[in-house]
Amino acid sequence: MATSATKLAPKAIPKAGASADGTAAAPKSRMKLFIIVAIVAVVLAAGAAGGAWYFLSHGAAQTGEKKPEPAKAPIFTILEPFTVNLQPETGEQFLQVAMTLQVADQSQVDLIKLYMPMVRGRLVVLLSSKKGSEISTAEGKKKLADEIIAQIRQPFTTNGASPNITSVFFTSFVIQ
Repeated sequence: MATSATKLAPKAIPKAGASADGTAAAPKSRMKLFIIVAIVAVVLAAGAAGGAWYFLSHGAAQTGEKKPEPAKAPIFTILEPFTVNLQPETGEQFLQVAMTLQVADQSQVDLIKLYMPMVRGRLVVLLSSKKGSEISTAEGKKKLADEIIAQIRQPFTTNGASPNITSVFFTSFVIQ
């Protein structure tokens, strides 16, 4: 009977987490799961960081926006004051004016200095053709500044380059 009792005895049920050969399977599967989740999290974080970098550095170029360029320092050249007779209205009037020209670059300053007698001659003719009432208002001064720019932009020589004057600033303006 001893032989039949062993046959009828139930086999030992393996413990939870142990495989048929007795090793612990649950801790290994949890460790693998943890490693996979950690790798996926690192890949997602790297992808998010890369996407953020791309959109922050290239996003402005794709939307048509340009990064502002640093402003160039303005370049000015100061002209000596002019004193001219104005066209008579109710007697003799004089204009004493000092001005500063804003130019594109240093080469334009050099060009204007080279041809300064021609610049001054053109401006004396222009200024002496005006009446005091024409240039005493703000609109008159603005129109005069535009005319000065037009006079100086004319080439100094045949087929010569035109000076690039961007603005005229009156630093003194006296009609007497």
